[in-house]
Amino acid sequence: MLRTLTYPSAKCEAYLKALENRISAYPAKLERYLKKIAEDVKKKGDSALLEYTERFDKVKLTADTLRIKDEEIERAYREVSEELLSAIRLAIKQVRQFHEKNLPQSWIESFTKGIIVGQVVRPVSSCGLYIPGGKGGETPLISTVIMTAVPAKIAGVPRLIMVSPPRVDGSLHPALLVSAKETGVDEVYRVGGPWSIFALAFGTETIPKVDLICGPGNIYVTLAKKLVAFQTGIDFLAGPSEVVVVADGSANPRFVVWDLLAQAEHDPESLSILITPSKKLAKAVKNLLPKEMSILPRKEIAEEALKKHGAIIVVSSFDEAMELVNRIAPEHLELAVENPEELLFEVKNAGAVFLGHYTPEAMGDYLAGPNHVLPTMGLARFASALSADKFLKKINFLKYTKLALFAQAKEVVTLANAESLFAHAQAVRVRLEENL
Repeated sequence: MLRTLTYPSAKCEAYLKALENRISAYPAKLERYLKKIAEDVKKKGDSALLEYTERFDKVKLTADTLRIKDEEIERAYREVSEELLSAIRLAIKQVRQFHEKNLPQSWIESFTKGIIVGQVVRPVSSCGLYIPGGKGGETPLISTVIMTAVPAKIAGVPRLIMVSPPRVDGSLHPALLVSAKETGVDEVYRVGGPWSIFALAFGTETIPKVDLICGPGNIYVTLAKKLVAFQTGIDFLAGPSEVVVVADGSANPRFVVWDLLAQAEHDPESLSILITPSKKLAKAVKNLLPKEMSILPRKEIAEEALKKHGAIIVVSSFDEAMELVNRIAPEHLELAVENPEELLFEVKNAGAVFLGHYTPEAMGDYLAGPNHVLPTMGLARFASALSADKFLKKINFLKYTKLALFAQAKEVVTLANAESLFAHAQAVRVRLEENL
């Protein structure tokens, strides 16, 4: 079920090379089909949304019922337990605390006499949040509402619009509605799939066009975001979930098994890897895996993911382990070792890092504070977790006095001439001539 590899070896190197090139290639046929859906939404608006929702979600809606009404949200509060509401509020509190710490600020400075430069930080005017609902809308990703809406509101986005696929009865899960209300979402629509992405990008009679779209989804949603990315901002293109666990002999094999399964249960394409210098741990994890997996409700999904993509890689040292981590650039990295802080600063490429035996990735998914919308497919080589920064624009400004312009005019004219851009140089020269 889970292959065991030794590093270095030819077999392991082949596996690693494949991982380094794992960025999803979307079938051309699928892209053509989604372009057709995009054109339908652009031309037919709400009627296209209703048609695709009925065809794929088996739910018949009208334009008047697309938007969730206030009374539905009020009813949702009565259907959610106090225990769940308390957990939602704690998650919101801790996510807010974390994201407030890295909020960029406007600034102004004068480094040279007569010259003022600076940056004005402004939020986007509107943002669409895509919240997956799972099959039949019965897997409500409450945590994704929190992880997208909270940083958006911290950034000051005045209009937050959430879309999510309806359940078979046409409703949205009450926990999603409560989470939306608690995080400050302004409008909620019971529509999902790629057609909802196109609605957010183009606008329809009911759903407004937005400046930015955030939130994860399946391959269809991800490709839809790719198709609109040149006219509407997106967070990034997310692939299947990933975890790499670096563990030593101090790790509890059962902890490691469930950390691997926590990612494998997401999707048959998920990636779960254990890297360890301990042959004893590697053997224990492999032997324990079938027994622990037997109680997993999504066993078939996890089993397929582990068989297709998972691995246990035995290395001879932590140096080798961290070398592999940085090559793989995983979405989630767990350092299940005796002294995780010693390895933390060896990490160059990872979406988020979880330190120690008592920090399972699930804590970051739901409650700790750092965002769980993370780069996958090796994009952690250059991309970062979703943060308030994503919802902000930084507008540069500058001002020269007359004397400051005169002092630096010669250099600007020289550079413009070197680039053969006469008008650039002349725009400076005419100002000098005014004072001759």
